[in-house]
Amino acid sequence: MSDGPGAGNLQRRVRKIGAPVVSILWDIQLSGYERLPADGPAILCPNHISFLDSAFLAFTVPRNISFVGKAEYMDSWKTKFLFPALGMIPIDRSGGSASNAALDAAEEVLNRGELFGIYPEGTRSRDGTLGKGRTGAARLAMKVGCPIYPVGIVGTDEIQPPDAKVPKLRKTAEIRIGRPIKPERYMNRGAEHMAWRSMIDEVMFEVRELSGQTYVNQYHGQTAETEPTVAARVGNVTDAANRFEQQQVDEARIALAAKG
Repeated sequence: MSDGPGAGNLQRRVRKIGAPVVSILWDIQLSGYERLPADGPAILCPNHISFLDSAFLAFTVPRNISFVGKAEYMDSWKTKFLFPALGMIPIDRSGGSASNAALDAAEEVLNRGELFGIYPEGTRSRDGTLGKGRTGAARLAMKVGCPIYPVGIVGTDEIQPPDAKVPKLRKTAEIRIGRPIKPERYMNRGAEHMAWRSMIDEVMFEVRELSGQTYVNQYHGQTAETEPTVAARVGNVTDAANRFEQQQVDEARIALAAKG
């Protein structure tokens, strides 16, 4: 049992009992899971298209995973005790200092050497597009020194769309784990907030490749006050180093245009 926030023995027991049941009710195809570390901290960043995304990830990863979840779940007697017991860390999605407690709790989870999941879009996509990523995951990765694994989830929106109350059975979904993105590549490269932005933009590019979604260069939901105002751009080349170089050129052009 963990001594702090996040997943503990209850999630471990639920995963052991529930995983076989989930595999009977739905066909969940998995790829890239061999990339996940057997121990040590790591952040998983999936796209978010259904209420079931967190559950399907928790039932399929090889060890406990704690997830950020909206603070509104704490307002209902149905979820206020159960979800935190299963590893949910509530977050106030208004951004700024209101979100710091959740990030502090996530840091504690990672410092224990555990898995942590966070949706960089901040909320579910209601139109099927992939929104601009918020920088919280990159901030955590750089502070703790752990990798981020992009995750592409496909088909859960057909099983349970955002407004559906119950899931449809006997349908197929797919979860794809991408290559790890390590924070060392982005450290000591200028302003801290731009390093966060560069890292999370690479994460979103990989999520787009894994999920097959159309990327839109805007936030889903309310814009967090902690986000930098420089417009982000997801790269369109395959080599990671070239993507980073191209992004720096784009940012320089934006800065020159602002001065002009």
